[in-house]
Amino acid sequence: MSTKDAQEQITKTVTTWQGVTARPHRFGGVEYAIGKREIGHIHGDFLIDIPFPKKVRDEIVAVGRAQPHHILPETGWVSFYLREDGDVEKGIELLRESFEIAVRQKAKRTGS
Repeated sequence: MSTKDAQEQITKTVTTWQGVTARPHRFGGVEYAIGKREIGHIHGDFLIDIPFPKKVRDEIVAVGRAQPHHILPETGWVSFYLREDGDVEKGIELLRESFEIAVRQKAKRTGS
């Protein structure tokens, strides 16, 4: 099952964030990135994969906000399935967290 127009809605929102671009993902779907750093990608209207530091990923999975990545469950990646209308907003929230972590880490590296 999927949520109608989820990819379009999510892409429209995520690309309004400072520095985020959308491009084709190497395994299909749309990748969201800041420069070369991916903050997540979406497969059609049904699945979002999002990278997090392992500790953050463990917290997200523990409270049931997402599942371990469907192919790489031991990594920091999570998979979030879009099954009902409210899931679009929940997916955007997870992508926003990934975005904010990326921005903080970049600021630490560059000293800005």
